[in-house]
Amino acid sequence: MERGERVELGMIGREGMLGVSVALGINVAPYYAIVQGTGSTLRMKVDFFKKELESSPALKRRINHYIYVLLNQSSQNATCLRFHLVEQRLARWLLMSQDRARSDTLHLTQEFLSSMLGVRRVGVSNAASSLHEQKLISYSRGEINILNREGLIAASCPCYQADNYYYDSVMNKP
Repeated sequence: MERGERVELGMIGREGMLGVSVALGINVAPYYAIVQGTGSTLRMKVDFFKKELESSPALKRRINHYIYVLLNQSSQNATCLRFHLVEQRLARWLLMSQDRARSDTLHLTQEFLSSMLGVRRVGVSNAASSLHEQKLISYSRGEINILNREGLIAASCPCYQADNYYYDSVMNKP
């Protein structure tokens, strides 16, 4: 945005990749990516990726399926931003982060979360306090621990289940 505000459009983890625009024949991505956690990653040159896409119909099909999942996730995020409460959205975001990090401990500041959720920091603070009071999470100084995953799923909006359904139905079919 013109004043530097950001909002999350999608989340990429071990299941995906950044730079799908290249698969669409576009060498520029108008998005800003933020690395949220630690871990390893792989990187390849654009020319090599394009060559592999041309020579492998299976890879091209898989990437196309993933692009569909990303488009659906972006649409789901827009709907979520418009219709769901901050507490529900925070619960969803924490679950999605946990899925990708494969850890119950997430290193996230309230400032970062407010940017990702598109709300003021006080909104994140109130939502996190509510989830803490329900004994779903604990948090202190940028570290959030998920204490009750099933409870957090129940506290999240239906978007979390929808995201998982679309991912599973598209990416996990032969």
